[in-house]
Amino acid sequence: ALPNENDRIASGPGLLANRFGLTREHNDLKISPENGLWLAKSKLTHNIKNVLQTTRIGVSQGKDVPWRWYLQNSRSISKRAKGDSCPTSSSTWRPTLKELP
Repeated sequence: ALPNENDRIASGPGLLANRFGLTREHNDLKISPENGLWLAKSKLTHNIKNVLQTTRIGVSQGKDVPWRWYLQNSRSISKRAKGDSCPTSSSTWRPTLKELP
């Protein structure tokens, strides 16, 4: 979430896709700047805490496979791991405007 956005704006795959304007038209596209999809390294790591790995949710096959990760100090999580409580707004990770590209 950007500094002025709701903490839960991308809490789940559908909301994440919506937040970044991704639709079914993006299916099967290669990740490339030409297609508007790319990955970039970031130096935004100073307030990021543990990355938790959990099992998948909302699927019938492979639900026991630990192919799901999230930042522990993010509030934008659809379902947290058992025993992991949601952080307070003041302790959650958010980029600042000067850190954004």
